[in-house]
Amino acid sequence: MLPDQSLLFDVPHDVTYLNSAYFGPRLHSVAKAGEESVALTGRPWEVAADAFFEPVEQLRGLVAKAMNGDADGVALIPGISYGAGTAAKNLAIGPGRTVVMLDAQFPSNVYPWRTKVAAEGGEIVTVPRTPDGWTTAILNAIDDRTAVVTVPNCHWTDGSIVDLVAVGNAARDVGAALCVDASQSFCAMPLDVADVQPDFVYSVGYKWQLGFYGLAYLWVAPQHRAGGPLEEGWATREGAEDFAGLVDYTDAYHDGARRFDVGERSNFIGVAMANAAMTQIDEWGVANIAETLRSRTDTIAAGATEAGWLTAPSDQRSPHLIGIRHPDGLPADIADVFRSNRISVSVRGDSIRISPHLHTTDRDVERLFAALRAAS
Repeated sequence: MLPDQSLLFDVPHDVTYLNSAYFGPRLHSVAKAGEESVALTGRPWEVAADAFFEPVEQLRGLVAKAMNGDADGVALIPGISYGAGTAAKNLAIGPGRTVVMLDAQFPSNVYPWRTKVAAEGGEIVTVPRTPDGWTTAILNAIDDRTAVVTVPNCHWTDGSIVDLVAVGNAARDVGAALCVDASQSFCAMPLDVADVQPDFVYSVGYKWQLGFYGLAYLWVAPQHRAGGPLEEGWATREGAEDFAGLVDYTDAYHDGARRFDVGERSNFIGVAMANAAMTQIDEWGVANIAETLRSRTDTIAAGATEAGWLTAPSDQRSPHLIGIRHPDGLPADIADVFRSNRISVSVRGDSIRISPHLHTTDRDVERLFAALRAAS
């Protein structure tokens, strides 16, 4: 368990921000890194050539460490659709094959696969939510026709969990690839690519990762690192560090997954902010973050249940993200109650999504409970 970290965050005392699944709260250190980088780019005569490369490599290492992967497997991308699109480009589906995904999955990890199937054949298999959770239903949907299983670690609307190790084993048993959208779990709960053995993992960088909107992460398994990128940039080529030799064109890429980097991946402001965020996450430790947030969400689950709300069983919930539902549907005035009390949560379907982070205090939780009682 981590001690109180609230002073590290720029969240006013009169705001109860329980919406990290929407947008991560801002660390003071991340804001400072961004401000310093804005100032530096205003003095371009001070921007050395190595500024295009060294911070990027630092970030690769931090991202890789957070998922127990290797830095050579990490690419910097602009968003989840780019990561899913890269995976779709490099995996075969075709007529008679299927892509397995969750019902109401976030659309950035849906549309690239719909486009792939429409162009090359195949079928999308949508797994419905069941009272027993997601994992058994996914395992039942995987068969000899399955080409790709593309799922999150937890559902974005309520944090309901997917056992990625079990799903990965089942996918490999039938020769299928596993793609993971980790946006709602990466850096908030452990993700070990050595255990899961995914083919591709992609995550945003601005939610639980506490970084910059517009910079995301892609991890590519070794067997796919010679694949085709979505675009052809100069910085991904061998020898790109030698600016005087950039017109000595080469078809050779830098090692590993660097070929999949987005153009202008050196994004000075975004990379600086992401490095500050990932450095702090590394200091905390992802397992410690998860343990601390599990204590918070368990308290929230107990209090919500006492107030007459419904939550998923503890063994079906992720440690950091919880959805609560009312047996009679959401109260009509719930949004007004939250707004008037300066409480920020998200409504996703018939669920109120509550997502604390390490800035959350006991007072925040009590304010949430008071609002739930008032609205019920």
